[in-house]
Amino acid sequence: MTMPPCRRIPHRTPLLAALLSFAALCPASAQEESAKIQAEVIARGLEHPWALAFVDGGRMLVTERPGRMRLVQLNGEMGPPIEGVPKVDEGGQGGLLDVITDRDFARNRTIYFCFSEPGKGEEADANSTALASARLSGDGRRLEQVKVIFSQQPKFESNLHFGCRIVEHDDGTLYMTLGDRFKRMQDAQRLDNHHGKVVRIRKDGSVPPDNPFAGRSLANRGALREIWSFGHRNPQGATLGLDGKFWMNEHGAQGGDEVNRPEAGKNYGWPVISHGVHYGGAKIGDGETARSGMEQPLHHWTPSIAPSGMAFLRSDKYGKDWQGNLFVGSLKFKYLARLQIQGDKVVKEEKLLENLKQRIRDVREGPDGLLYVLTDEDKGQLIRLQPR
Repeated sequence: MTMPPCRRIPHRTPLLAALLSFAALCPASAQEESAKIQAEVIARGLEHPWALAFVDGGRMLVTERPGRMRLVQLNGEMGPPIEGVPKVDEGGQGGLLDVITDRDFARNRTIYFCFSEPGKGEEADANSTALASARLSGDGRRLEQVKVIFSQQPKFESNLHFGCRIVEHDDGTLYMTLGDRFKRMQDAQRLDNHHGKVVRIRKDGSVPPDNPFAGRSLANRGALREIWSFGHRNPQGATLGLDGKFWMNEHGAQGGDEVNRPEAGKNYGWPVISHGVHYGGAKIGDGETARSGMEQPLHHWTPSIAPSGMAFLRSDKYGKDWQGNLFVGSLKFKYLARLQIQGDKVVKEEKLLENLKQRIRDVREGPDGLLYVLTDEDKGQLIRLQPR
């Protein structure tokens, strides 16, 4: 369907009535969110959108958590649900989650997406996070050659903490963030499962031989070869940094949300150390914020902001002082965080889009160098941030 542009008020309307009417018709584009940006709504009516990925300069894929994927054009026209999406175990935090396009999409039309995968047979009531590859048909109406290339193990019954974000590295490998599934948080410290992990695989699902636990001796001791790092809680944001490294954020419990740059084989502490506490105020582990052999976050938030999608801004469309900044969506407090980074430290944070009063689920830089965000609501929006 096509979303009509905002209707402007005739000049003969009294000034005050015109301003009030225009604000009601175009709430996002009329609000002053920052001296540098103006929010422009491209599309409305998306049901809990989770991720967006550009397929060319004028169109993008958008996932909706109940299990739909659509093509949305920059003029606001939304295509019908794309055929061929696998069945998802939708409920709670589960459903159709992240999507990215292959770096060589213009040639191979390949995409990667993750979803909560229902179990089969004796595991019919269980689920886990899965990663699939597919080819988007030339007309953009269906997925072809759909193949699950990774499935989180073990499956069990839970509708919480699926993760999941996907990042393609410059070397062609795929990183994926996986939640601890909430009920089995202690699994995050064990290497015989995929709960609370970052995994790294090739595009065909095989394991790169330089993964930290790919060696035969470690595998023989029960370590799963796909694991890149461990000790994570519920990472729902990830991106490739300007430094060429993998960056991510993750939800703490009550406080202790983190930004990390996971390195091979390292332990990021959950649920042994944290800068937060459990819901209700109980200590996490022994109440420690640090322990030998466990990594500290580059940045953390208390109280929790419930971080989600994140992206580094490479363009200078908003001025040189924003170029290279990290942008992170807040679900809880409903804003977009702009983080200014020097080396490994966040030296400044600015809150954007607070007047929208909507949960920010994803943020991406488009081919035009502008930022695009998704709001995770029953009638979610796709918004472009226009420079003033």
